Amino acid sequence: MEKRAINPWKWQDERSYVQAVEVKNPNGTLYVSGQTAISAEGASSDEDMESQLKLAIKNLEQVISGAGYECSGIVRLNIYTTSTDELWPHFSILQEWIAKNNIKQAATLMEVKSLFETLKVELEATVVR
Repeated sequence: MEKRAINPWKWQDERSYVQAVEVKNPNGTLYVSGQTAISAEGASSDEDMESQLKLAIKNLEQVISGAGYECSGIVRLNIYTTSTDELWPHFSILQEWIAKNNIKQAATLMEVKSLFETLKVELEATVVR
């Protein structure tokens, strides 16, 4: 598989995403449902944004690795939050995770009116290998 990031500008680099990702000759594509701060027992978290973001990332990693893929293969990451104001102070957690895993992804961040039950953030990904 070949991945190529397309960035006509530099400003997106400090925001931890790319403008587009071209993938040639993938061996598989994994479409991951939105992962949130839900426990292994199925209980929705009522903790703060930081705790929920960390658990959503952990759950995303678990689904990806359980399918035999790697986080470095993420080419699309949609981030849904009930409050960008609450997310911003903790956005570095996501940025550090992206850098640690050498992820180069197209991304969309959307503030939504609500998520399931008490959830504040949801991560949806497309992964290739």
